Amino acid sequence: MSTIRQIQVTFDCAEPERVARFWCEVMGYVVPGAPDPNGAWAVCEDPTGAGPRLYFQRVPEGKVAKNRVHLDVRAGTGLVGAERLAVLEAECARLVALGAVHLYTLYADEENESCIAMQDVEGNEFCLD
Repeated sequence: MSTIRQIQVTFDCAEPERVARFWCEVMGYVVPGAPDPNGAWAVCEDPTGAGPRLYFQRVPEGKVAKNRVHLDVRAGTGLVGAERLAVLEAECARLVALGAVHLYTLYADEENESCIAMQDVEGNEFCLD
């Protein structure tokens, strides 16, 4: 049996191209090739090939509950304390300008470093970590 080495993360959404453009900006990804002429799906890929492919598919139903799976955008990797929080807040401001929503900030305590909970342009939760 072979070992799986790559994954694709799939988002159900109302406007695949809009959500794909947002995540391309967040992740530094690109849209490969021509978009779907019917607007039923869109794709984002890591230009280096290292990160997972993101696939966005149109579905008729809207989002009704909290995501069971979410992405952690690792903006503060290796940083601690005030330096980490400053980097996360700056990235939060950049993403809000792209249409994201800042839900709340969890500040560092004795066990965990700071992180910021957000939503993308269609309300999908993700964290700046």
